Amino acid sequence: MKIGLVGARGHVGAELIALLSEHPHFDLSFVSSRELAGQRVELLGTEGDLRYEALAPLDVAQRGADAVVLALPNGLAAAFVEAIDASFPRTVLVDLSADYRFDEAWFYGLPELARDSGSGQRRISNPGCYATAMQLALAPMVDQLVAPSQCFGVSGYSGAGTSPSPRNDPELLKDNLLPYALIDHLHEREVTRHLGHAVEFLPHVAPHFRGLTVTANLHLRSPTTAESMRSLYESFYAPHALVRVQEREPWVSRIAGRHHAEIGGFAVAADGKRAVVVATLDNLLKGAATQAVQNLNRAFGLPLLTGIPTELPA
Repeated sequence: MKIGLVGARGHVGAELIALLSEHPHFDLSFVSSRELAGQRVELLGTEGDLRYEALAPLDVAQRGADAVVLALPNGLAAAFVEAIDASFPRTVLVDLSADYRFDEAWFYGLPELARDSGSGQRRISNPGCYATAMQLALAPMVDQLVAPSQCFGVSGYSGAGTSPSPRNDPELLKDNLLPYALIDHLHEREVTRHLGHAVEFLPHVAPHFRGLTVTANLHLRSPTTAESMRSLYESFYAPHALVRVQEREPWVSRIAGRHHAEIGGFAVAADGKRAVVVATLDNLLKGAATQAVQNLNRAFGLPLLTGIPTELPA
């Protein structure tokens, strides 16, 4: 299948190029970036001579790719979607922005929690990185939750993109933890909608580059134990190789550069009705690029892990 990528300048774009170029069933046929137009795609090594192009929406549509991944900032996807709908409506679209996460006409592609297989879907909205971690942390217990869950999040500064801001300035972040958007964050609304459970999200940016952690505080209908929680999570995620459950609290440093999420650190209050669980993932991979490849695989009826490295590095 021929795959196009629009918005390749950012950190996620680089990860997508690496994954798509090694995929056994996908051919990365074009890569669009206005800022890098004309430059060779060095991430592909010495093979081939693919170059970045500055492609307008109509240009992208007329390429007739089997799928196009949109890795653009929020608010910019619509023109490309409209052009492709008009010219090649059979093209699969995976949008990494928030533009279609609240659109019922689009499939919300969190593969481990999707209500159907996603096979054959042509319009797929990739979940947000924090929203992925929060939903994975809460989903096994969602039927037992009786009040909004508080989720304290800390992310590396790559999550703020490449456009300069206080949230991706290493000097400003040095020895610091920067809170932001503490009420009504986009991912707070996203999780509340798609999980069907209200969350109160408190995001922060830390000095590290990649990887995020979410500590979720749960209020339960019935008493439980840490051992029972862990057993439930292990059973819930047993079919899903990209979610790994462990006893200890997961560390961001151990998830950076890896394609799976880790959940652990189960703790329960004395009365058994308040629990805490921790989830980590790489915001650029399972929080974005890896999940996009999962969604492409499902759209084309391929095994979910095709082209995704699952072995841990030595």
